[in-house]
Amino acid sequence: MEDLNIKQLTLAVRTIAEEKNLPEETVMDVIEQAIAAAWRRDNGERDQDVRAELNVNDGTAKVFVRREIVEEVGSELHEISLEEAKKQNKNAKLGDVVEESHDVTSFGRVAAQTAKQVVLQRLREAEREVVLEEYEDKIGSIVTGTVQRVEPRVVRVELGKATGILPQSEQIQGEFYSIGSRIKVFIKDIERDNRGPQLILSRANEAFVEFLFRQEVPEMESGAVEIKAIAREAGRRTKLAVFSSVPGVDPVGTFVGGHGTRVQAVMNEVGDAEKIDIIPFSETPEEFIRSALGPAEVVKVEIDEVAKRAKVFVNEDQQSIAIGRAGQNVRLASRLTGYELDIETAGSPKAEPKAPKRNIEDSLLDALNQSED
Repeated sequence: MEDLNIKQLTLAVRTIAEEKNLPEETVMDVIEQAIAAAWRRDNGERDQDVRAELNVNDGTAKVFVRREIVEEVGSELHEISLEEAKKQNKNAKLGDVVEESHDVTSFGRVAAQTAKQVVLQRLREAEREVVLEEYEDKIGSIVTGTVQRVEPRVVRVELGKATGILPQSEQIQGEFYSIGSRIKVFIKDIERDNRGPQLILSRANEAFVEFLFRQEVPEMESGAVEIKAIAREAGRRTKLAVFSSVPGVDPVGTFVGGHGTRVQAVMNEVGDAEKIDIIPFSETPEEFIRSALGPAEVVKVEIDEVAKRAKVFVNEDQQSIAIGRAGQNVRLASRLTGYELDIETAGSPKAEPKAPKRNIEDSLLDALNQSED
């Protein structure tokens, strides 16, 4: 029997708490979980309901095994008969939970190792949780971090105290990350799973571009201009619909900046390979769709409000521009406007064949006939 020195553990609580910058209650809780796990290892079963209590004053521990009072005992580890329970407490009734306490003095070697592993693992998790809680209120903002490790599917970025991950799906296509370089990242979320909490970062989402513009366009803070919609394919193209409710303010010009300085600053961050189209937002769907499909020139728009679809007619020489490379222009315009857009060429075969000369003669004859009437 190797002694897992409980007295030593209780003395260590304060030291661990100070070192790890954790509340003492958290450290106590971790040690109690470890004692319960070790006791289960030596005396019980893995899924038994066991909790431990540490007495800091005298350095002792008690373990409490919880069992439910039932009519017919199916599993002695989890249940106890009413008759047995009444021996301990005459007021016991069906459905109650009874706790049997055991004093804990020492554990076997394997159980002692189990306890140590639990302590280390849980402390690590608690530490990460505390660090990440500081980032909870930063979700939805941009911070600057340092590239720590580049792996095939994720890039690990150090942000001061915490490390976040930039998954492949959140990276800008074609972007190269070198270790030690400083990059701006958008704090997207904190994911909590079996491996403990993870800070999820992004450079590919729409909000990243919106935040970059917020840093460049002070008029957004005052509410003079706003971004109504964004559609983005990171590393390729972004379409931004902008609007101003202030008379005399040109929203597109405000976002582009003098000599294009503002939009250029954003492009410097996302990479020059990504084109940024800034278009005026309109409450009128037809106008909005025309702008969204730029730089293509639109002849006519037919809207089906119910199906949220629109037929867009363009001249033949504009068709490939409207659709864009690999359908990108029309795809982003659809996402931006919220309408499924179908591009068709104007002057489709359905149009009546024209015979201008004959028409002129006909109308002359008609006019003569009418005058004779």
